[in-house]
Amino acid sequence: MENPHIQENKELSFLEAMIPVVILIGLLAYNIVWKDGGWLGDYSNHYILLIAGGVAAVVGFFNKTTIQTMIQEVWENLKSVFIPLMILLLVGALAGTWMMSGIVPAMVFYGMKILNPTIFLAASVIICAIISLATGSSWTTTATVGIALIGIAGAMDISQGMAAGAIISGAYFGDKMSPLSDTTNLAPAMAGGELFSHIRYMALTTVPSILITLVIFILIGFFNSGGAEMQENTAINDMLLEKFNITPWLFVVPIIVVAIIMMKVKPLIALAAGALLGALCMIIFQPGVIQELTGSENLGAGSYFTATVNSLFSGTQLSTPAFIADADLPEKLKEKLPDLLAGKGMAGMLWTIYLIIAAMIFGGMMDGIGALARITRSLLSLAKTTFGLFASTVASCLALNITASDQYLALVVPGKMFKQAYEDQGLAPENLSRTLEDSGTVTSVLIPWNTCGAYQSGVLGVSVSEYFMFAFFNYISPIMTLIFAAFSIKIKMLVKKS
Repeated sequence: MENPHIQENKELSFLEAMIPVVILIGLLAYNIVWKDGGWLGDYSNHYILLIAGGVAAVVGFFNKTTIQTMIQEVWENLKSVFIPLMILLLVGALAGTWMMSGIVPAMVFYGMKILNPTIFLAASVIICAIISLATGSSWTTTATVGIALIGIAGAMDISQGMAAGAIISGAYFGDKMSPLSDTTNLAPAMAGGELFSHIRYMALTTVPSILITLVIFILIGFFNSGGAEMQENTAINDMLLEKFNITPWLFVVPIIVVAIIMMKVKPLIALAAGALLGALCMIIFQPGVIQELTGSENLGAGSYFTATVNSLFSGTQLSTPAFIADADLPEKLKEKLPDLLAGKGMAGMLWTIYLIIAAMIFGGMMDGIGALARITRSLLSLAKTTFGLFASTVASCLALNITASDQYLALVVPGKMFKQAYEDQGLAPENLSRTLEDSGTVTSVLIPWNTCGAYQSGVLGVSVSEYFMFAFFNYISPIMTLIFAAFSIKIKMLVKKS
């Protein structure tokens, strides 16, 4: 991703480049506002992305772009997400085995004893920030502790949108600040800066952003009247104890997985190991679960194999204990409880995978016809002052996250396009790399069809529309970088060599 070929098309005007974008946003708005997301069925957003990609192809055809060029760019986009798609499948497998092995239920069980609704959201930010800082990956953080925290939030009757917003805020803070993160390395590479200088300079805007986020979540927790009562917590823990063998030994698996990731083992290997260790824990600790999944009275090799395969691939669901129906619990909470007894498996991630593929087709078409470069150059032309340059960079990153549907392109394309402009104004490369991260990295998760938005929504089981307004860190960050630019706070200038 560091040296992609950015397609240029002198025949294409800015208005023509925006036609597919306007159609995409218009169709999505129609689907969400007037058709409640069901205009074209369960895969409506997928079809809309493909329609917009078709429109982009028509625009390109009338502006002398060859079919071969467009197909080549789509293929390059699809190749770039092969590993992320494999990660998604393994996340589904891990979620399935960690649920049926009792790992996630154990996290929920003990988490409900330690955490309470007042501090839960702020604690989630801190926990996810630490894990993401250590691993360098927001994706891995949400796929492990994030899944458990969402389960705890559901059991506590805390808004899933709030919980997801807190998890994502913490995860993306750690991802931004970790020297192990791919985006943290990519941004200074694009700007011509140095990694640790970039991290130090980025802390000036990132630390205030996360502190503001923490204060907001502390206030929400203090004033929010939501949260399960003590008798509700007891009923939920009784349900978990009836269905699973809850033991602290189950925490060995997530500890091993985090340790493997910190040793810089590839994510595919780490997640595969986590999924298989989860399956092993299911066999060792949860014979009752295997009996229910297979309907077998006497467990044998066939039962173990069937339960393992189902939890890894097709997804599983345990029955809710009979006493829950008679328990004095809010109906809304009762509706959520089956989620604590369900595992996704790889099949549970297919909707998200198909969305990413459709988004990559659209993004590839936009790149192939030269629209991405045209939009970015138009924004660059508006940069007449230092603040205008920062604002144009932010706008360009946001535009690329929407049109290219990929956070890496949202760093690479503006990074290449704006590098010379920053040098011309005597600005050090740290200004550009910080702005790329403050606006490109963190806002990707706020776009439903972006690879990051689709991934986090699929993993946490919470739609982007539900967590959007609560992912405070992710939209405070670009605002913070604009404030620093507007008031000339810590704007690093190039040192002239004598």
